[in-house]
Amino acid sequence: MSLAHGRDHLAIPGPSVIPSRVLQAMQRPAPNIYGGELVALADSVRADLATIARSANEPVIYLGNGHAAWEASLANVFARGEHLLALVTGRFGRGWARMADGLGIEVTTLDFGATTPADTSRLIESLTADRRVGGGPRIKAITAVLSDTSTSVRNDIPAIRAAMDAADHPALLMVDAICSFACEPIDMDGWGIDVMVAGCQKGLMTPPGLAFTFQNDRAIAARRSLGTARCVTPYWDWLPRIEPSMFPERFGGTPPTHHLFGLRAALDLLAEEGIEHVWSRHEAFARVVWTAVEAWGADGGLALQVPDPAHRSHAVTTIGTAADDATRLREWCEQEAGVTLGVGLSAGAAEAVTSDALFRIGHMGHLNPPMLLGTLGTIDTALKALDIAHGSDALDRAAGAIAGINRGR
Repeated sequence: MSLAHGRDHLAIPGPSVIPSRVLQAMQRPAPNIYGGELVALADSVRADLATIARSANEPVIYLGNGHAAWEASLANVFARGEHLLALVTGRFGRGWARMADGLGIEVTTLDFGATTPADTSRLIESLTADRRVGGGPRIKAITAVLSDTSTSVRNDIPAIRAAMDAADHPALLMVDAICSFACEPIDMDGWGIDVMVAGCQKGLMTPPGLAFTFQNDRAIAARRSLGTARCVTPYWDWLPRIEPSMFPERFGGTPPTHHLFGLRAALDLLAEEGIEHVWSRHEAFARVVWTAVEAWGADGGLALQVPDPAHRSHAVTTIGTAADDATRLREWCEQEAGVTLGVGLSAGAAEAVTSDALFRIGHMGHLNPPMLLGTLGTIDTALKALDIAHGSDALDRAAGAIAGINRGR
């Protein structure tokens, strides 16, 4: 007998749970899109996004998802035939590289697997070799994902920038922060990031539909210097959005009015909590999840995909199981209890899109202890109902970890 008759709970790594205040802010008539309150609201949204990113430059906003941000970032930096070095630690790092290839960009990939971050020694080797090529360095930019949503591997972006500096290479550093934005610390300017992409549907707790690119002055100069082989088309072009002749040009046309209303409410929630506290809360909840998974794995087949805690995302956790157990577990949680877990996404180039031996827990955005413990309790119940071998004290340990957070205030 299914018990899933209350409010369903999403524990996937985006779209995340949408706060009531965000939904309520979107329940209103359409505004004037040429002036008035919408202009001031949009300006405040862009300024607050830049503050969270620690960026001196405000972002460009597109109507789209994370893939839209990928394409916009690539199109504004590259001409066809120019060279990109992609650091891959999961499916989304590979996807960004494939998009570049589809735009006619020459792509070299360094794949570091699904359990460890980018190895900066290999990066230095590649950049040093590139500097020796006749005619000077060819690599125009390097792409990396801060936290890859598929593997939950978190890259050390400052270390990547330090490696680029050690190799004395002029490439731009482009970072995908879609999973991480408003979930874990980001310092775009301090870390030396030239281009960063993000979306509204994860840490920003807003329905999917807005994509952001942050670009510093080096990146904007790269856009201005593109020749006739450029990839950028009018819709993706940064320049009219950065320097619009009228307000709608900031969005390439009609603004995403109700998404802006919702995002304004979400940013207010983040400001009320304080972004540093938001980051600390995400780290604390991530450690609660890790504690539970480690307990389950002590006497069973569950295991954290990323061995080193320093290399794990604070927004999503990828968990390995015995063959088929992940799928059975997800189906039971959704059908019998109303909790939706993230599907397992394979990271390899030749593997199937989904994996029956992986699942993911999203612990991002609008989340508190009852919601998190409810998810973990449902998983624990599913393990019992399905006779999947597991350790017996995961919930006690998770509760103790939360109690420890409160004692440490």
